[in-house]
Amino acid sequence: MIHKKCLTAVLLGTLVYTMLSFFVGRDGIWVYRQMQKQKWDISKRTASIQKINDELSLEYSALEKDKDVIAAYARKLDFVKSDEKLVKITGLRPSQTMLYDTGTVLKRSPVIYMSESACKAVGFAFFIVTLALMFLADYGKNGKIHFHTAKKAKDEFIKGVPVYDVPQI
Repeated sequence: MIHKKCLTAVLLGTLVYTMLSFFVGRDGIWVYRQMQKQKWDISKRTASIQKINDELSLEYSALEKDKDVIAAYARKLDFVKSDEKLVKITGLRPSQTMLYDTGTVLKRSPVIYMSESACKAVGFAFFIVTLALMFLADYGKNGKIHFHTAKKAKDEFIKGVPVYDVPQI
């Protein structure tokens, strides 16, 4: 009887440990979903940075080869050609320099999970509580707890001559 109770409690404690490890453990489903969300955020951020890189590459190649673009940037920086004249008007704000959006910093968020030792501790605690409840249920039925195992059937020997009821021919 005690073996069945212990084995049942061990089975339930192991089941709780396994389920906790599977769902909220280090390699569990909850952690997997957190990592998938981070992966999605990183890929989204990478796509936006790639778009910025493409725009800057296009602008760089235009600055290297297109004379009109070079002249426009030179005028923004107050450079003039030899045949041009520059007129500055006081009281006006200077033209704003172009600021490039380089993207935002993405910090890795920590993954939250239940440690292996915590899963084992909860499983062991569940084993102890289950075993105690089984013993208390047994105590409630009989008024005492039985720690003995089932009695083995002893071989009984019959003394004397056995008599069989055999029909006569």
